[in-house]
Amino acid sequence: MKVRNSLRSLKSRHRDCRIVRRKGRVYVINKTQPRFKARQG
Repeated sequence: MKVRNSLRSLKSRHRDCRIVRRKGRVYVINKTQPRFKARQG
């Protein structure tokens, strides 16, 4: 899990990356490659 200020570049790392809002935080999740997970802020 990476913590970044901006998730736009992380979203384009893999085609299965999805941006999800949970509990006021923004996450990038990836079902097929879990190493691409990230959180903003």
